[in-house]
Amino acid sequence: MEKIPATVITGFLGSGKTTLIRHLLENIGDKKIALIINEFGDLGIDGDLLAACGNPNCKDDDIIELTNGCICCTVADDFIPAIEKILARDEPVDHIIIETSGLALPQPLVQAFNWPEIKAKVTINGVITVADAEALANGRFAHDEQKVEDQRLEDESLDHISSLHELFEDQLICADMILLNKAELVNADRLLDLTTEIMQEARDGVPVVAIS
Repeated sequence: MEKIPATVITGFLGSGKTTLIRHLLENIGDKKIALIINEFGDLGIDGDLLAACGNPNCKDDDIIELTNGCICCTVADDFIPAIEKILARDEPVDHIIIETSGLALPQPLVQAFNWPEIKAKVTINGVITVADAEALANGRFAHDEQKVEDQRLEDESLDHISSLHELFEDQLICADMILLNKAELVNADRLLDLTTEIMQEARDGVPVVAIS
């Protein structure tokens, strides 16, 4: 049986994950997509967004919301059952998109695809890290670092105390593609330097793409 591809989208709150997901939904053609959303309230992924994509394959019940903390801390309790729910559908999906909270360490989530319950039916086809180029150019990891810290304090399930720097490093190391969003707000020379810095942190050969 052909495995269902899954794409993980990670990045801090405000980095531009919503915009990317909108773009994906608007350009999926006739494919049926399932979304697993870990930052539902902040992202505003709802019926309006699905209607805006103009594709009848986008339906409210194709979204699974995980509200019990960051995915990396609740893989067994939340993420595995979410995947199993998608796989149990009468109408199979063509692709799974997983949006993680900026507090989630991508590596445990990637490793979860080796679980027997998932490995036989789903394969991860890439991790996309969305970074805020404007924030990075100004010495920050997120547009509003205080909001990210508040998010951390509110998450009772969080079992790691990684700094924003450590979380960002993990996002880069796990990435198969890195998108520097809001690139139009950064000076061209600074953007070039920033791209070089990120390429040095990422794995060899991982593309770093500036987007607006």
